[in-house]
Amino acid sequence: MQQSPQVDLRHLYVQYPGKRHGSAGWALEDIGLQIRRGEQIAVIGPSGAGKTTLLQTLACASEPARGEYFFHGQAVWQLSGSQRHRLRRQLFLAPQTPPLPPRQRVVTAVLAGRLPQWSFLQACQNLLYPSDPRAAFDALSRFHLQHKLYDRVDHLSGGERQRCGLARLLLSGAELLLVDEPLSALDPTLALQTLQALQQTARERQVSLVCSLHQVDLARRHFDRIIGLRNGKIMFDSQQVSDQMIAGLYQNAGTALAANPDSELNYAAEIPSLSETMLATDRGRCS
Repeated sequence: MQQSPQVDLRHLYVQYPGKRHGSAGWALEDIGLQIRRGEQIAVIGPSGAGKTTLLQTLACASEPARGEYFFHGQAVWQLSGSQRHRLRRQLFLAPQTPPLPPRQRVVTAVLAGRLPQWSFLQACQNLLYPSDPRAAFDALSRFHLQHKLYDRVDHLSGGERQRCGLARLLLSGAELLLVDEPLSALDPTLALQTLQALQQTARERQVSLVCSLHQVDLARRHFDRIIGLRNGKIMFDSQQVSDQMIAGLYQNAGTALAANPDSELNYAAEIPSLSETMLATDRGRCS
């Protein structure tokens, strides 16, 4: 018997931040998406395509204006506030810039990944006496950052902060891991190691991983399922993504972004490095 979906989005519309309900323009438009437990999905697309908004919606951080979001068959936005709060324990969103308190020790910041599982008293105690430094050390070691265990967060580089935020994810206990641009501040070697650590962890725990990426080559090499997002719409959702599909996804992306002042980003679109094969076959369309 086929496994029922863990996540089921049906005709979902999400407005841009600050827009009044019912106003024109959508950050996400008519999104239909199913995710089964254990799947690993890369979300790609030009800057401002709606990738971050999609992850925030999956994390129940953005309420849709229309459509339905089901998690294990439950209509998320029909639950009570307390029920939805409990459901969020199963979801972990790792933003591109993790909100780490600058004066905290890394060990404390990483262990905060367990906050949804703790009482208020446990959370306070962890600020003074880290509850499980060994677990924090092991999580950091997945990202080659264990030597920073007792450093202050504000002493970390941008890439180290990013990996510290990902180490939190490993301690979360969530069954849907949502990771937004985890490689943006990393060199190519660290980027590959970080991606492999995330995927290996998801496989070991048999949980789902949805990861937005600008590195198209890495997405194509390491993910069996890729979603192409542009202007808030899913352009493709496929296990076999061709060079032509990628070229179409990014064609004139900067022009489209500039023409849409309501986009979630207000800077020019960044077209990621594409494969040499694509550049050779479709150089004119991607220049």
